[in-house]
Amino acid sequence: MAAGGPLLPDSVLFEIFLYLDHADVLAVGLVCRQWRAVARDEFLWKELFYRYYRVSRDVPRHPAAVSWYDEFQRLYDTIPCIEVQALKEHNDQVLHLSFSHSGCLFASCSKDCTVKIWSNELDISLQHSSNMRPYNWSYTQFSQFNSDDSLLLVSGVFVGPHNSSSGEIAVISMENFTLLSRVRNKPYDVFGCWLNETNLISGNLHRIGRITSCSVLWLNNAFQGIESENVNVVKRLFKIQNLNASTIRTVMVADCSRYDSPDLLLDYEEQLAASSTSTCPVFDLGSDSEEEESKPKQTPEPAVQEMPDDGGVPAEDELQQFFDDIMGGCVRPAMTEAELENKVAELFIRNRTKPPEVNLLSTDSNSKTKYLIFTTGCLTYSPHQIGIKRILPHQMTTAGPVLGEERRSDEFFDSLDHVIDIHGHIIGMGLSPDHRYLYVNSRAWPRDCVISDPMQPPPIAEEIDLHVFDLKTMKEVKRALRAHRAYTPNEECFFIFLDVSRDFVARCRAGPRAGGCCEQSRKREACDEEHD
Repeated sequence: MAAGGPLLPDSVLFEIFLYLDHADVLAVGLVCRQWRAVARDEFLWKELFYRYYRVSRDVPRHPAAVSWYDEFQRLYDTIPCIEVQALKEHNDQVLHLSFSHSGCLFASCSKDCTVKIWSNELDISLQHSSNMRPYNWSYTQFSQFNSDDSLLLVSGVFVGPHNSSSGEIAVISMENFTLLSRVRNKPYDVFGCWLNETNLISGNLHRIGRITSCSVLWLNNAFQGIESENVNVVKRLFKIQNLNASTIRTVMVADCSRYDSPDLLLDYEEQLAASSTSTCPVFDLGSDSEEEESKPKQTPEPAVQEMPDDGGVPAEDELQQFFDDIMGGCVRPAMTEAELENKVAELFIRNRTKPPEVNLLSTDSNSKTKYLIFTTGCLTYSPHQIGIKRILPHQMTTAGPVLGEERRSDEFFDSLDHVIDIHGHIIGMGLSPDHRYLYVNSRAWPRDCVISDPMQPPPIAEEIDLHVFDLKTMKEVKRALRAHRAYTPNEECFFIFLDVSRDFVARCRAGPRAGGCCEQSRKREACDEEHD
């Protein structure tokens, strides 16, 4: 460095700089040309990147990044890290934030049972606060603006016993902040969502047996003060049977018209050719093999195994034969009550489910196709599958019969169009701004685990995996990414909403909180009888 002084080898400087943080590395790079060259070393900044941002080293660099130094700087400059204002109007935990599409407003839901609407200006100010306790709400949990920001959907939980799963959805006008309508929602962690500017989706749950139920998804008009008795304000969309204490939860709508390419979201022709009319393709992510992941796999069956195909014997006759075998003592080994109920439900659904529509192969570029996406399951009560059901254009209005399309006696339930098995506990989902990609947070189950009791799901990993699915191809874009850990056990997990922008995915650490829908309440709900 000094005139005539010895120079340290670059390798020695590199090892020394590894002990510095990013600010010190930038400072020493100003000493001389040699130090500057070492301070800009790509391997050095790769190490600094993973150390500073605490990202798993399995996570690759952003594809558009030119260098590790530039990527470090991009994240450092664009990730908010300075508190500019503290909003203290809530007097209990804030559970959810949602922003309007224009970015001018945002809404907050809280354990204090209020939903507050704020102006998102340089100096944030409170515009309105609605207290939902007069409507027997325990707390507000979720909100969503409609596409033109004229209405706000607010989802909440009713006051009730510990095993209650009932909730409600309210619609608030953004013009004068008046309450326009309220809709029943069960279970409350269906949350609800907008289908279009004036219609929203809610859920209801009907218990059939101890571990068998039926989820009904309803389309509701946001404006329900209609005097005419000839105009519907609600219509049934879908009726889906649930096995092994599972239920439909966390609904959201993907708008296919927002894709950069308007072709079909799902390849129904391939699906229909590969499966029978009473089943849907299942993609199991439990394998690391790309070859295995590219092929549909059957999810692991619980203790009750599928009965062999009797050469096209109708499921109704097969069910009667099954009952005769039980009465005759021919079923071996003996089944538990849960196994027996599940087997009967499987045989019943085989003959009472409406097959997928055959005319779903239209590739009209102007099609207003939308897909209902939700968490579900088939092996246990904890959500481990993503279900997808296409909403046809004529179904996007409350016009027509309240109970939806006419059904034959053998079409009691609706089938799912697509199912993705995550092979783990789903704890969060979110759509990209263009609705092209679905982001899913999960905590994996042990490999090759077998679920013999639906009320005892497998233990879940501490690592939180982030899966990314291309909804045009229904394939995982890349291997699961891991950014942080969670330490809550299976029965204390909470659903954490993901917020996705063009460059970032925002998510919170999953941890226990006083309220919300944890798996313990789901387990109790699955065990208890239906009382309302």
